[in-house]
Amino acid sequence: MAMQQPPTLSDVQTLRQRARNHPEEGALTENYGGDRDTILRILNEALATEIVCSLRYRRHYYTAKGIASSAVAAEFLEHAMQEDGHAGQFAERITQLGGEPDFSPDTLSARSHAEYVEGKTLQDMIREDLVAERVAIESYREIIQYIGLTDPTTRRLFEEVLAVEEEHADDLLSLIQQIGEPRKRN
Repeated sequence: MAMQQPPTLSDVQTLRQRARNHPEEGALTENYGGDRDTILRILNEALATEIVCSLRYRRHYYTAKGIASSAVAAEFLEHAMQEDGHAGQFAERITQLGGEPDFSPDTLSARSHAEYVEGKTLQDMIREDLVAERVAIESYREIIQYIGLTDPTTRRLFEEVLAVEEEHADDLLSLIQQIGEPRKRN
């Protein structure tokens, strides 16, 4: 079994010279290891996912009704604002990599990994939000694995967002447990 050579470090002069090559590329230097086009597509899909989730949470905030609705609505609004923040982070990373964030409402739903499902009851809303969080969690975990060591900044961004999405899923599961599932009638 052949041993893999450890990566080498460039000398200072080489680093300085490479930094002068193509300064118009900004943060995208010669040793960027990711497939830029694929990473940009993934980031735009994540941007769409976060926007769709924010819109669904906002709808649920405004339409939540029932005995526990004020506490649940507050949670919906908090999650919506956090999803908006994630969308901004993804858009910023897209521009750092020389791409253009796609905010087009015409294709937003098609690019989103999560669906926009309204839900009729408070329990339905919470459940749909939980399902969407689970979609994002699974998707972002796969993306993190795909990126690996090729683009540590983008991978770290997805890891940070993933941690928040996992918190959201825990919050929603707690809400379901607190307000209880409606009993099914025969």
